Amino acid sequence: MLLQRIDTATAQWEPDGNRRHKRRRQGLGNWKIIRYADDFVIMVHGERHHAQERKAEVAQVLSRLGLRLAEEKTRVVHIDEGFDFLGFHIRRRQKQGTRKRHVYTIPSKKSVQSIKDTARRKANRSARNTETGMKISEVDSVVRGWANYFRHGVSKKIFYTIDSFAWWRLSSWIRRKHSNINLGELRRRFTDRGWRLACNGAVYRGASSVEVTRYRSRGSKIPTPWSLKTASL
Repeated sequence: MLLQRIDTATAQWEPDGNRRHKRRRQGLGNWKIIRYADDFVIMVHGERHHAQERKAEVAQVLSRLGLRLAEEKTRVVHIDEGFDFLGFHIRRRQKQGTRKRHVYTIPSKKSVQSIKDTARRKANRSARNTETGMKISEVDSVVRGWANYFRHGVSKKIFYTIDSFAWWRLSSWIRRKHSNINLGELRRRFTDRGWRLACNGAVYRGASSVEVTRYRSRGSKIPTPWSLKTASL
């Protein structure tokens, strides 16, 4: 009955469309909750004290369920400062070449560092006994999987950065494995098109081969326990 308990306790917690218009006319703050499992962010249209009030309300609601906010992970920030959520960094900034300001969603620095660390680990010296084609496929699979998660955002530039990093890590691994061959020999033996790494049918396609489709919105199609229409468990 957990969802039913949340519904009962928070039935009027998030304003609907009519209440939002009324509150805006009165100069009051409005808010919207975005949730994924036990992670959520509350977007507030108003002043900082409005956000602080919502934070206090959330703490009260969770306390009734025997839960509490993780203070070390809970922050009140302006959208121009940006914040990290589910591996993305979300921030409003000026569009290059214009005076318009838009909210951009990109992979967070922590997420970028994570995939770089993974590529570095998989192409380290201790793995030189692995067959070259298998190693290319292994790194390519990891990088493309990472990129597939971050394809819904402003990610293309970062994808190219990740590919450049992974290329150098892999090429260094191949050169060490094959008696420290030079770049010319590397290109003749282990590339199939320009400088694209390939061996025995395995090809490094990388993050940049993943199509970016920004932004994908499902809106109210996602069920939420903050709605009275949600069925109880």
